[in-house]
Amino acid sequence: MTLQEVKVGATVKIARLNGTGPVKRRIMDMGLTKGTEVTVRKIAPLGDPIELTVRGYELSIRKDEAAAIDVA
Repeated sequence: MTLQEVKVGATVKIARLNGTGPVKRRIMDMGLTKGTEVTVRKIAPLGDPIELTVRGYELSIRKDEAAAIDVA
């Protein structure tokens, strides 16, 4: 399952980051690394962006970025 498919209010753990180069580096720089717990707080009405709670702070990411993150 990817982060894009997670329902609002659910807490999941990041299993793997897909993608390469600058996209993967940008995701990792935001604190989304393997083993990190993430809570989906809100999803915009059209589905983009998705608001997350990661390591005690709020983070908004795009749907295509969320689709590149596998969760367990």
